[in-house]
Amino acid sequence: MGVLDIVPAGVLTGDNVRKLFEYAKEQQFAIPAINVTSSSTANAVLEAARDIKSPIIIQVSQGGSAYFAGKGLANDKQQASIAGAVAAAHHVRILAKEYGVPVVLHSDHCAKKLLPWFDGMLKADEDYYKVHQEPLFSSHMLDLSEESKEENIETCVAYFKRMAPIGLWLEMEIGITGGEEDGVDNTGVDSSRLYTQPPDIYDVHTALAAISPNFSIAAAFGNVHGVYKPGNVRLHPELLQKHQLYAEEKTGKKKPLFLVFHGGSGSTKEEIKTAVENGVVKMNVDTDTQFAYLVGIRDFVQNKSGYLQSQVGNPEGADKPNKKYYDPRVWVREGEKTLTARVKEACADLGNVNCVLLILQDGRSIIGVMAGYDQKSNVVLSDSKERVYSADEGVEEIPLGLYLVKGDQIVLIGEVNEALDQSVDLATIRAEPLPPIRY
Repeated sequence: MGVLDIVPAGVLTGDNVRKLFEYAKEQQFAIPAINVTSSSTANAVLEAARDIKSPIIIQVSQGGSAYFAGKGLANDKQQASIAGAVAAAHHVRILAKEYGVPVVLHSDHCAKKLLPWFDGMLKADEDYYKVHQEPLFSSHMLDLSEESKEENIETCVAYFKRMAPIGLWLEMEIGITGGEEDGVDNTGVDSSRLYTQPPDIYDVHTALAAISPNFSIAAAFGNVHGVYKPGNVRLHPELLQKHQLYAEEKTGKKKPLFLVFHGGSGSTKEEIKTAVENGVVKMNVDTDTQFAYLVGIRDFVQNKSGYLQSQVGNPEGADKPNKKYYDPRVWVREGEKTLTARVKEACADLGNVNCVLLILQDGRSIIGVMAGYDQKSNVVLSDSKERVYSADEGVEEIPLGLYLVKGDQIVLIGEVNEALDQSVDLATIRAEPLPPIRY
């Protein structure tokens, strides 16, 4: 069973968002949330999700929304941020189904001072609901972690009572994410505030669950926005297990919390793995993807410098035109390519990939991420490996990387339960290799 058996392609709303997150929790993967600031970055994220056939979360921040609208617009009353967020939402809605993947359309951190922005988006949701019986966005985030716990919960409850009836998911934050993001500067906060306690999480759960099950909690476990040298930030994702166990004891339900990992850029694969095991279903990735978008453009400009100094004249001749180099569709596309690659990497780190196992006519077993296929059943796998079985030794894995398998060589193909697969110690498996299959 794949994700498209659980939810449809396109922008998800209402119970479909919860179904996706429940599926992620059951299968022990999380979905990266990528901040976008333009149609170009949004398209690159959709392209990555399509290529690996995985769900994705596309989100806009208050500053990113204003940029989407255009820096030439005034934003003294959050009007540019509101208009930009709405424009981004319509853009993603139009294209998401075309890319054929489930998309959660989300707005990022909204501090108390930015509530007019939140109000504008919520009005757009309500207006859209009147016509389409679903909101414009999938979900919104309220970040009132700088306020008292009581005010934080009270404000979230008030908004959630308005959001739940039209099918909006709420993400809230309790405990502070360090660093600086979009004008919210928490670089100087006391380190103790970077670690949320289980009773505080459960207080939030109790208040919001009385309204609807469609909410998630961004609990702080030392998270910091931005990228820092190893050792400079102390993440403790193992604390998330304490939150789940505390809530389990109170509710009698297994892993009742939908948790969110903020400040995911620069995190180690082990930290990410631990967070996902403990019920994280969404991880924000922004700083790393910002740099990834730059890399492609930077490298193109550096490598083609001699063709970008004037409209005519380059190393090939004084009368040679340069339009095919300075056309924005060329160099912006290079940024999209490197951003797409980084989004795919984030999906792989979080286990959010469509992993399949192929049995071939010659008896070989190939496992990898489904990257593409055609009408003749030819299959392209990425990050693929051949598993070689032996009656005397454990299973050997031979890296193949990007690998094309002809359709007429495939005997069997099936989706792999990655959580179950990773729990198996291949070194302990003994088995006779499959003989060539004839039919």
